[in-house]
Amino acid sequence: MIVLGIDPGSRITGYGIVEKSGNRLVHIDNGAIFTDTAADFPGRLKKIFDGIMSIINQYHPDQVAVENIFFATNPQSALKLGQARGAAIVAAVHCGLPVAEYTALQVKQAVVGEGRAEKEQVQKMVKALLGLPEVAQEDASDALAVSICHINSYCLKPAAGTMIKTKRPKTSWRDMKL
Repeated sequence: MIVLGIDPGSRITGYGIVEKSGNRLVHIDNGAIFTDTAADFPGRLKKIFDGIMSIINQYHPDQVAVENIFFATNPQSALKLGQARGAAIVAAVHCGLPVAEYTALQVKQAVVGEGRAEKEQVQKMVKALLGLPEVAQEDASDALAVSICHINSYCLKPAAGTMIKTKRPKTSWRDMKL
């Protein structure tokens, strides 16, 4: 099973791809989609959508896991974050992939064993669990943690996160031109 984890953001959307191979977690790739904050917001959402579509086209994940919004001090920021999440989720659903959503608390619990873990603890555990040579960029590390959370949760109980079920398109998304 190959899982694309997404840490959505309107400025930086992190992604991490992890494969479960037997009892091992195998790091495939990670990175971030950077948007130009000077660009119009709809254009930034398109860049997130296109970036996720490109990643899906390149790596062919079986499932997608997205970090859910649980707290925001600024309502405007929360709206923008929600729209960035929406762009990422729509890209996955457009490709017919199942999407699971996890809170930051669930991700930290699955990766570190403590729901109130600090960001640095999560990054170090992701590095250790995947055997990375160095700590990944912050947003990419968070996305890798979301992937790990989904793999661990999915293997224990398929309905551990909130799954968005989608119908597979009649033509395979691998056949779609992006």
